[in-house]
Amino acid sequence: MALFGSLSEKLKSITDGMQGKTRVTEKDIKQMMREIKLALLEADVHFKVVKELIDEISVKVKGEHVLDSLTPGQQVVKVVHESLIDILGSENSKINISPDGFTVIMLYGLQGSGKTTTAAKLARVLKKSGKKPLLTSVDVHRPAAQEQLAVLAEQIDVPCYLNQTEKSAAKIANEAVERSKYLLCDVLIVDTAGRMTVDSDLMEELHQINDVVKPTERLLIVDAMIGQEAVNIALEFEKEIGIDGFIMTKMDGDARGGAALSIRRITGKPIKYIATGEKIDALEEFHPDRMASRILGMGDVLTLIEKASAAVDEKEALEAYERMRKNRFTLDDMLQQFEQMDKMGSMQDILGMMPGLGGKVDPSAIDDKRMARTAAIIKSMTKKERENHKILDASRRKRIAQGSGTTVQEVNLLIKQFNEMQKMMKQFNRMGRGKQRRLMQQFGSGNLPF
Repeated sequence: MALFGSLSEKLKSITDGMQGKTRVTEKDIKQMMREIKLALLEADVHFKVVKELIDEISVKVKGEHVLDSLTPGQQVVKVVHESLIDILGSENSKINISPDGFTVIMLYGLQGSGKTTTAAKLARVLKKSGKKPLLTSVDVHRPAAQEQLAVLAEQIDVPCYLNQTEKSAAKIANEAVERSKYLLCDVLIVDTAGRMTVDSDLMEELHQINDVVKPTERLLIVDAMIGQEAVNIALEFEKEIGIDGFIMTKMDGDARGGAALSIRRITGKPIKYIATGEKIDALEEFHPDRMASRILGMGDVLTLIEKASAAVDEKEALEAYERMRKNRFTLDDMLQQFEQMDKMGSMQDILGMMPGLGGKVDPSAIDDKRMARTAAIIKSMTKKERENHKILDASRRKRIAQGSGTTVQEVNLLIKQFNEMQKMMKQFNRMGRGKQRRLMQQFGSGNLPF
C-alpha cells in the first residue's frame, strides 16, 4: 500500500482540479478548503491541525495575490504544498550524535508499535552510514523480545548484548554500555519494554534506565495506524520522560496517515525516520518536503534515486546494459533486475515517487506478487536454461512449472514476453535517440512482468 494512500488520492484529486485553472474565484477557494478539510478529517488528522492548516492556506492564498496571478491554479497548489511542508516540519532532523564519540539512543513505545524491529532497522541504517552500533534489549518482562532482537541483530551482522537472567532493566543497560565500549562501538541502541498503556511502572523503569545510560537521543516509536491516539501517547511520554523525536512505523499499512500530519505540529518534536514496510531495510529518513510532494502526487525523485543507489550495483547494471545493447540479455539478467527492484520496495511505492504518476496508476493493475512468481519460474530453471531459453521444450516447461508452484501457461507467457522484449531491444538498438524515446513511450505501459 502506498504511503498516505487515500489521503494522497483525495488531495491530489482536489489540487488537480485547480492546477490548470486560469481563473480562480473566492468561491473556488472556499470549495477547495471544504474538500481539503473533509479529506484531512477522514484521514484522522487532529482537528486542531486541520483548522490551523485550513486557516494558513486561506490566508496565504489571499495575502499573496494568488487569485490575481497569471497562473492562479498552480499558485494555489504551491501554497497547499508549502503549508503541508510547514505542518510536517519544514526540514528533516537527523539523529543527534554525541560529541564525546559515544551515542546512546533510547527507543520508547507501547507494545505492538514495532519497537524491536525498528531497533534493528535503525542499527542497519547507522551501520551503513559508517557507525558501529550495538543493540541491547532491556525488556525484562517479555523474554521473546530479547530473542527476537538477537535474531534480527544476527541478520544485519550487528553485535547484540542480552542478559536474560537479570531482572533489573537498569542493570542490563549499564552492562550494555560497558560491553559497547569494550567492543569499541560508538552507538548503543536500547530497546526498552513496552506496555499496553502508558503507566507509572513503565515510566519509573524508563527513568531508572535513563539515569544509568544518560541517552543522547530519546525516540518514541509511534504506530501510524492508531491515528489521533498517537498524539495523546506522544504528549504523555513527553510530559513524563521527555522525547527528542519520533520514528513512525507501519506507514505502509495505513491508508489514512493522520498521525504523521498531526504529531509534529501538536508536540513540536520532529519525525526522524519512517518505516515503510516489514523488511529489515524498510526504514528511511523523513524529509518533510519530499513527503509533502508524495502526498500531493508530485513524486519524490530524490528518495527514488537514494533507494536505487542503495539497491543497484553500478557495475552489474553497466554489464547488464552492455549485454542488452549487444542482444545478449538473458533470463538470468532479468532475475537480477527483479531482485534489485525488490530491494527498492513495492512497485506501487516506486511509481508513486515518479513525478506525474502518483495517483494515476490503478493499484489493481500493479501486482508485486506477479513479479515474485516470475522470479520463482526463472529460479526453477537450470543455469543452461536461463542462458538459452530456446531449449525449453514441453517437458522442461512442465518441470519448471512444478518446481516454481506455477502453471505451464505462466511459464509459456514469461517466455513469450521475454521473446517480445528481445525483439524490442533489437529494434531499439537500430534506432536513433529520438526514435528510441518514442518507442519507450509506446511500450512503457506494456504488459511485461517488470
